[in-house]
Amino acid sequence: MPDWLVVVILGIVEGLTEFIPVSSTGHLLIVEHWLNAKQSDLFNVVIQCGAVIAVLPLFRSRIEMLLRWREAASRDFALKIFACFFITGVGGLILDKMHFELPEEVFPVALALIIGGVIFIAVEGLLKGKKLGSDITWLIVVAVAVGQLLAAIFPGLSRSGSTIMIAMILGLSRGAATEFSFLVGIPTLLAAGALKIYKELKVGGHEDWSLLLLATIASAIVSFLAVKWLLRYVQSHTFVSFGIYRIVVGLVLLWALWPK
Repeated sequence: MPDWLVVVILGIVEGLTEFIPVSSTGHLLIVEHWLNAKQSDLFNVVIQCGAVIAVLPLFRSRIEMLLRWREAASRDFALKIFACFFITGVGGLILDKMHFELPEEVFPVALALIIGGVIFIAVEGLLKGKKLGSDITWLIVVAVAVGQLLAAIFPGLSRSGSTIMIAMILGLSRGAATEFSFLVGIPTLLAAGALKIYKELKVGGHEDWSLLLLATIASAIVSFLAVKWLLRYVQSHTFVSFGIYRIVVGLVLLWALWPK
């Protein structure tokens, strides 16, 4: 398979899964194993940043609201996003100082996909018929930050999936939880990406920049379309279908890994 097609496939996978609650890290790892096309950390981080930047226009009204600092509601919302970002950032720096690295085996990804899928279905069943609100409490802020850190430790868990489920358990509506998860994810993912890019370039990381640009463009386009669809989808659908998908993919992976 030509290199350009490999990176386009990886870019599409990243764009599809970065914000949709199925784990972009896990899916990239799976596809890289499948294509036998292991990429550098710099490659994965750059296409992730492309996916994140691409969705900014979808949150234009929220971003404009955050800039209206004189309004109490805007200050409160901005402070909560910053606090969530700060907690996650401190935790991420601690993990970095500990030289933590994600495992590169498919098995833990398969387990995390299955466990996460079961949790999705269980949470939706538990909350069925209950009236959920849109008030983002400080408990939700702290819990979402913890959820982001858990997703950074366990590949396959999904940052968006874990944070959305945690927020819903704590009383936030599906739409509000999805939006808040995405909004706190944007600065978190961009900051983590910028740090990784700086470190890789500092030690002289070598990349084919034309291929990296191609993958990033593919990631950005697909991410924009995927998030636009998901924001509409959650207004009238549950996350059960994503739970089923995760379980099926996890079981298929376990079957593929089972000694023949």
